[in-house]
Amino acid sequence: MNLTLFMSNVAPFWTAERITIAGAVVLVIVFIAIFLRFVPIPLWMSAKFSGAKVGIGALVGMRFRRVNPEKIVRPLIRVTKANVPIPVGQLEAHHLAGGRVDAVVNALIAANRANLDLPFEQAAAIDLAGRDVFEAVRMSVNPKVIETPMISAMAANGIEIKAVARVTVRTNIKRLVGGAGESTIIARVGEGIVTTIGSSQTHRDVLENPDRISKTVLAKGLDQGTAYEILSIDIADVDVGRNIGAQLQIEQADADKRIAEAKAEERRALAVAQEQENRAEVERMRAKVVLAEAEIPQAVAEALRSGNLGYMDYLNLENKKADTKMRENFGSAHVEMSAKPAK
Repeated sequence: MNLTLFMSNVAPFWTAERITIAGAVVLVIVFIAIFLRFVPIPLWMSAKFSGAKVGIGALVGMRFRRVNPEKIVRPLIRVTKANVPIPVGQLEAHHLAGGRVDAVVNALIAANRANLDLPFEQAAAIDLAGRDVFEAVRMSVNPKVIETPMISAMAANGIEIKAVARVTVRTNIKRLVGGAGESTIIARVGEGIVTTIGSSQTHRDVLENPDRISKTVLAKGLDQGTAYEILSIDIADVDVGRNIGAQLQIEQADADKRIAEAKAEERRALAVAQEQENRAEVERMRAKVVLAEAEIPQAVAEALRSGNLGYMDYLNLENKKADTKMRENFGSAHVEMSAKPAK
């Protein structure tokens, strides 16, 4: 009953004209919400009052290209206020290519303040190459000191020299893309130090003039093909190490001694083997003698049976053998008596 009464009271209010107006208001609200969603009016106003040239259509296009306008417009405002004009399209293209717009903008502003010639295209290429372009600009203004590890080299007299160098470098922006890094600088400086020390006649020459190392190394142009320019090379520490020449001579003498001992042992082994072979040959000959002596009684018996040897001849042979044995016994006894010392 109450609902019927309420509808009867409200029905005259919603006329066709009023319904049309309400629909239009809703459409306007929806349009405004969609417009504010795609067009960041506060950001556009900030760019407008900062002098940055960016239109509403460009902001809408960024929305459709899934680009956050904040990441483009804020850096655009900074470069505009720094009097480094860059079209908004280039910033957006660099962002879409995967670059860091903030780093490039900061590098351009720093280069402009330091009077360095750094175009946007070069800064973008450096950033896309994976290098920190802002740090590169900072190193161009404020050079960096690279300290090498302890480098050992041997002079011509065999004395080891240990040296530590400090290399002052600054970024060469034109060679930053494709140029070698700090490790190449350290390797080349180390090679130059080793070459310079190795060409010195004595270690005293190096200790007396350590700046000779830095001058020689610096004159080689070690920064070619690198992303840096070497300003100076300073020898921070020089120390004397081992006497490598004497140690090598000792090791060589020890090696020669071991070789000689091995050859002597080889000759001794050959002599022992030859002695054993000779003894074996002697034993073999003795066996033949024993074998021949064993055949003598058979030969004598055969001669007696065949009549080639008479009985008297056999007795004379036995007497000679007995006489020979007696002489041998007398001779051995005389030798033993001569060997005894006189009392």
